Amino acid sequence: MEALHSIWLFIQDQVLGMKWLNAVIGNGLSAVGLDTSTRWGGSIQFFLYDVIKITVLLCFLIFMISYIQSYFPPERSKKILGRFHGIGANIIAALLGTVTPFCSCSSIPLFIGFTSAGLPLGVTFSFLISSPMVDLGSLVLLMSIFGAKIAIVYVVVGLVIAVVGGTIIEKMHMEKYVEEFIRNASSVDIESEELTVKDRLVFAKEQVVQTFKKVFPYILIGVGIGAVIHNWIPESWIQTVLGSNNPFGVILAVLVGVPMYADIFGTIPVAEALLAKGAQLGTILSFMMAVTTLSLPSIIMLRKAVKPKLLGLFIGICSLGIIIVGYLFNVFQYLLI
Repeated sequence: MEALHSIWLFIQDQVLGMKWLNAVIGNGLSAVGLDTSTRWGGSIQFFLYDVIKITVLLCFLIFMISYIQSYFPPERSKKILGRFHGIGANIIAALLGTVTPFCSCSSIPLFIGFTSAGLPLGVTFSFLISSPMVDLGSLVLLMSIFGAKIAIVYVVVGLVIAVVGGTIIEKMHMEKYVEEFIRNASSVDIESEELTVKDRLVFAKEQVVQTFKKVFPYILIGVGIGAVIHNWIPESWIQTVLGSNNPFGVILAVLVGVPMYADIFGTIPVAEALLAKGAQLGTILSFMMAVTTLSLPSIIMLRKAVKPKLLGLFIGICSLGIIIVGYLFNVFQYLLI
């Protein structure tokens, strides 16, 4: 068991976390005369290390997930979801969300397509919540920063929020609050052409390029914010605002996260810096969930598809779920770290 634990720590620190890369960058900066123990030197080291690490993981994960995703085009996903009923359908929808696009704005067109195809509204909302909040990429990235236990619990909790949220919406029969053009859209079944292995590899490569172009600016912004937090903001400030002494830290993190737009790749460096400064784990994860699930651009896009009452219910369910999860994480933080 000890040998397996050592191997896992090596994978987590050196393969996923790329600690060796941080050392290489630090030595390189020192070689050109930059002191990495200063604020400016530390900021530059943090920025270079996190940008390179997240970019490498991003490209690898997008390629692998896109290859898997090639087996689940919208038509096939609709057929899979159509075979299930009740809470089972919500669970399958939430799981399908883990192999779909990386941000909330990318998930909304699929949500509209599934809804117009006649799938139950609660099922499509389970997909909509799960898709940006939890995916295979977030699992690997969170493992590289927080460790396996926190990463797995984050993903499981995200899936629970998606299933519960979709189930509540289903039970409340909110179909009349979907915009008319979606409810009246005709469903056309188009058989997906059979892709060869080469086709799937080409598709995965194209997804890497497209997603990288879209996501990279937010990685730079996220890492830049993380570098400022990591090296310039006093630890006492972070602990006062987001530490255990502030009972409203989780709520504040959600309120700050909602107007922002980023995906899991952009929020990771901010979360990493906040954790290093002493912010509570649940508060950090609530911030990440709020940013990825309830970003202002995605809410604006979703308003085009649903009426205000349903939109408000969606925001309320997600916000309440995220806040509850944040406080639970804070209470049981000592079991996970």
